[in-house]
Amino acid sequence: MKNQKPWSGRFTKKTHSLVDEFNASIGFDWRLFSCDILGSIVHATVLEKAGVLKKAELKKMIKALKEIEKEISRGELTPSPELEDIHMAVEKRLIEKIGPLGGKLHTGRSRNDQVALDMRLYLKDEIYLIVALLHELKKAVVQVAEENLEVVMPGYTHLQRAQPVLLAHHMLAYYEMLKRDTERLLDCLERTDSMPLGSGALAGSPYRLERRLAARLLGFSSVTENSIDGVSDRDFVIEFLSAASVLMMHLSRLSEELILWSSQEFAFVELSDAFSTGGTPDNTDTAFLSSVAA
Repeated sequence: MKNQKPWSGRFTKKTHSLVDEFNASIGFDWRLFSCDILGSIVHATVLEKAGVLKKAELKKMIKALKEIEKEISRGELTPSPELEDIHMAVEKRLIEKIGPLGGKLHTGRSRNDQVALDMRLYLKDEIYLIVALLHELKKAVVQVAEENLEVVMPGYTHLQRAQPVLLAHHMLAYYEMLKRDTERLLDCLERTDSMPLGSGALAGSPYRLERRLAARLLGFSSVTENSIDGVSDRDFVIEFLSAASVLMMHLSRLSEELILWSSQEFAFVELSDAFSTGGTPDNTDTAFLSSVAA
């Protein structure tokens, strides 16, 4: 039986189901569907500029891609291991909807630059979201500090009381940590914000693709300059994971302090029922810390 996978080439036998299962990343990259479809819409737009697609074909393709995005969002289209990844799933569904025209979408593009693009688009969105959440958390920390300017508490070293400090001073230490976390994420964003589409498998595309137009449409500030690096670079992912790990260390530190401070041994704070387990939340109580003991 002829193998119908896009990369099958000279293969004449269908791949074994175990191979399909082992190779499949679709269980992980299914979450990239919106990024993959956005990248596909922009790539189709660039293909039309390059003369590969006619305007009517482009319009038909974009309409079908948007329909596929809705199908996935509604749960009507679900991942299947034999399709390997989100790219093949979208392309297969596109061909089902509009016939051979759907196959033209892969012109001048490889799954290599596709996944590199999807990961950058996805990570950019996540960084923006986390930075926005950190901004709100920093505001909350400052608010707690401002509301407790006169509250004095013991400062600890190795859980031994050391010097008296202001609660506000202690809380603002977390502001500094969160500020650095924000800076690290924004620094990572600079290297994430470069578009690899047009790099092909590794040596570029034989078509005259307007990469800078694609970058503008996708919201990137620049394009990758080397096609080999463009498809193989994952530095930005490692940088993000490092920054996220440091951020989680700071959040864990704050969480552990709240656990200690709310224990009977410390009794510095009393957590609102709305943010505690084992009780019924009080919808009228919006305070995070319902009381702070001096």
